[in-house]
Amino acid sequence: MEASKEKTNKIMTAAEAVRRYVFDGATVGMGGQTIGRCAMALIHELVRQKKRNLTLVGCNLSINMDILVGAGLVRRTECGTGNLERFGPTFAWRKAIEEGKLVNEDYSHLGMVTRFLGGEMGLPFMPTRSLLGTDILSKKSATTGKKFEIVANPWDPDDQVVLLPSLNPDVAIVHVQKADEEGNLIIEGFLTHEPEMIRASRAVIASCEEIVPSEEVRKYPERTTIPYVYVNAVVPQPWGAHPTSVYRYYQHDPEHLREYQNSAREGGLAFEAYLGKYIYSCSSFDEYLEKVGGLKKYNQLRAEMMKVL
Repeated sequence: MEASKEKTNKIMTAAEAVRRYVFDGATVGMGGQTIGRCAMALIHELVRQKKRNLTLVGCNLSINMDILVGAGLVRRTECGTGNLERFGPTFAWRKAIEEGKLVNEDYSHLGMVTRFLGGEMGLPFMPTRSLLGTDILSKKSATTGKKFEIVANPWDPDDQVVLLPSLNPDVAIVHVQKADEEGNLIIEGFLTHEPEMIRASRAVIASCEEIVPSEEVRKYPERTTIPYVYVNAVVPQPWGAHPTSVYRYYQHDPEHLREYQNSAREGGLAFEAYLGKYIYSCSSFDEYLEKVGGLKKYNQLRAEMMKVL
């Protein structure tokens, strides 16, 4: 499955995009960072469609990863870390690792970006100085037995570099501020690993806060972060990153993040109740948005964002 290079209308629902581009056993590239711009509407759809045996890859995996792990859909993660910043660790993920239900391969953030860069360039591995001097290099891969190689610089035998295997996700899922119907993506604020990950992926699903006319994209080409050739599906979904934030649109929702963390920390029936209330009983992300506060809540979160702009 390769990204579409055609200038076609790529707008579809989250249900259609996930059904078409995410399959059981897929390696999924995860966009967003801690409590910012996670593709939560798409994550909810993965849970509703029960996509299983997933491998999740990214830099700082957060609530987007933790929900999928808690729902029992993930067999492996490869990342820099997992947490919800000041809201605490990713409890479902930590519990699954401790109980031996999930394999995690630990890299640095820069190490993961390096691996996506290698995938983007069509190379089997990439050199980096990241990880040198850390105990991550004392660990072997739990599945392949080999997650890195240390070699000497061919031009300076006393200089060591680390070779990391390149990474090409089957599909990347991201949430962005703006997109047009052809799949041109405009990301504002932090970018982290997403440009490299998107270009390395075989398919890309992007949800967005708003659709903008293609004429506007062509008028200001310098604002386009990812061109349409890399993108397969565009899913319009205002507030699609809730309860995480979207720069220039809304702040994160601390009340709901704490509610999620309480259920994840307790686990068991409490976590199942969270999934039942906010995902399984909702036919769409819009129904979830009504349950977590509706217009009053969103006006408040938007006002909070306006204060910091």
